Amino acid sequence: MKALVLEAYKTLVYKEIEDPRPGSGEVKVRIMATGICGSDVHGYDGTSGRRIPPMVMGHESSGTIEELGPGVTGWKIGDRVTFDSTIYNPDDWFTKRGQYNLSENRRVLGVSCNEYKQDGAFAEYIVIPAHILHRIPDKVSFEAAAMTEPIAVALHAVNLCEADPDEKVMVVGTGIIGLLLIQVLKARGFKDIFAVDVDPGKLELASRIGANKLLNPGIDDIAYTVDRQTEFRRLGCIFEAVGIQETIDISFENIRKGGTLVLVGNITPEVKMPLQKIVTQQLRVQGSCAISGEYPEALQLLEKNKITTDLLISRVAPLSEGASWFERLYTKEKGLLKVILTP
Repeated sequence: MKALVLEAYKTLVYKEIEDPRPGSGEVKVRIMATGICGSDVHGYDGTSGRRIPPMVMGHESSGTIEELGPGVTGWKIGDRVTFDSTIYNPDDWFTKRGQYNLSENRRVLGVSCNEYKQDGAFAEYIVIPAHILHRIPDKVSFEAAAMTEPIAVALHAVNLCEADPDEKVMVVGTGIIGLLLIQVLKARGFKDIFAVDVDPGKLELASRIGANKLLNPGIDDIAYTVDRQTEFRRLGCIFEAVGIQETIDISFENIRKGGTLVLVGNITPEVKMPLQKIVTQQLRVQGSCAISGEYPEALQLLEKNKITTDLLISRVAPLSEGASWFERLYTKEKGLLKVILTP
């Protein structure tokens, strides 16, 4: 089969590799669409440390079942499916507690790190366990279904906050995950959503999909604005969707006493945090890791048009052209958000 292989950092090659076969409990999926995630772009140049070449990246995907392995029931060849980005053990202690994203020995599709290598979906086919499959509703296209994974990531983060829809909330960083966080919050009934970014174009898009207060740290005094719109109490829940020191600082500056800061972005391995403020203001700093059961709700939101992907998908291009699209995303081409690759 053909695949887009990361042979070395910043070197992607479209080439022939071995065609996988499903084992017991597994299915072979013919890939129809796979999105380039921001984590793939950070893996492309080696900064994340989680895409050690040679390997096949890609974990935001959809397709049709091509072949069933022994013991697989409830599915048939031709079924339209998407799948979780995490391969987990259904009998794991964490899985049984509803936390399969934390399960022991879990593997993430399209990741190659010191602990394991799990090739992903930038290929014609992929073999995965049947228990991570999800059926795509008839009304949802393969391209939209490839967005299920990042939508579920946003849902997981919002579920961890437990904020009341009457609360004013903030999303720091309006990349794909930040924009999906805004849409999920809007779908949950939140009306006052602050969006923070240095890119005016992304802020304008954030406004179109549900944010009603736009703030640019290069222009606006964010703390001053937040203070005056919250009677100096600041915000009870903030979602940080970048993962660098500057955006962490903005988040801590605007969180309310007793509030929750949900950390979704993780570009840098370490940041400084104001320990005394966290303790004396009884702040809750909540990490959000991947997905833990949010796929069905994400697909329902797509089916009911509560989430729009049209404004987020910039291009749909052949997998054979993937190397050039990775480079364009890596160099931050203006106006380019999500690129979907199709074999």
